[in-house]
Amino acid sequence: MSELLKIQQPGLLATLQDLGRFGYQAQGITEGGPMDERAFLWGNRLLGNSYNAAQIEITLGQFKATFTRATLFVVTGAEFPLMLNGKGIKSWRVTQAQAGDTLAIGTNESGLRCYLAVSGGFAAKPVFGSVATVVRDELGGLHQQGQPLRSGDVLNAGNGGGQTLESRRPSSSVVTAVPARPVLPLIPAAQVQLFSKAARELLVKQTYRVTEKQDRMGVRLQGQQPLPDVPASMISEPLPIGSVQVPADGQPIVMMNDHQTLGGYPKIGVLSWTARSILAQLPAGRKFQFRWLELAEAQRELRQVWRFFNIQR
Repeated sequence: MSELLKIQQPGLLATLQDLGRFGYQAQGITEGGPMDERAFLWGNRLLGNSYNAAQIEITLGQFKATFTRATLFVVTGAEFPLMLNGKGIKSWRVTQAQAGDTLAIGTNESGLRCYLAVSGGFAAKPVFGSVATVVRDELGGLHQQGQPLRSGDVLNAGNGGGQTLESRRPSSSVVTAVPARPVLPLIPAAQVQLFSKAARELLVKQTYRVTEKQDRMGVRLQGQQPLPDVPASMISEPLPIGSVQVPADGQPIVMMNDHQTLGGYPKIGVLSWTARSILAQLPAGRKFQFRWLELAEAQRELRQVWRFFNIQR
């Protein structure tokens, strides 16, 4: 392995992520992985990488790093301002970097996270089968202890494929921007019938606001009205990623990538694959609505995603 990138400024939070670790929730170990899975998978596809090649997830921009050897790279996700050696470049487009080139990623209010992918991915020693960084569990990452990337860290090149042409980008038919007023598909959860008809209808009728209480573990929402008749808390049970829990105050909490593996609040639904990626980009104050989605439709979407990005597990 050879040195590829030196971190100069990690910004608020920069973490090494692959698609996450699976099969360990019974041991209390969560998945981790990219919050915006769609952007992550597109980065690897554009570079010809394996779907699981590790990338850097950058939260709120303000990131700077220097390439120590030539490579192809792409930045997907939120469209933060990008500069290579002081010259503007475009996101979602494969670009050539030379040894000594410096990439600077600014910030704006259009989204929360972007992903820096390089040809072949970044190298790190897996922990429980994955390099995904989970700070809460002290797992994964460059040093295998769940630490975010820091100034001075040096990342090596991986061997996750990488065979493409400079300037490759998604087809013009692919919408990469987050909608101005998103509508997030929600699959009914096992406990949905414990909620009253009024609560189920209000959930998809009213507008929700993303609150400041959000991180990689979960996102607290604020509705115009709290959901009525919330069922009592239950014996803790496994929590799938994207679960929408409703505590006694009637304001939902969405469980994201680094969530705890068990929870006792009743679950009214689970976000679809697309909905999770959209929510991962919504800053505090952004508004959206839910809509109900049949399980069969959500399964069809996921099968199409796995085929398109050649995901094999």
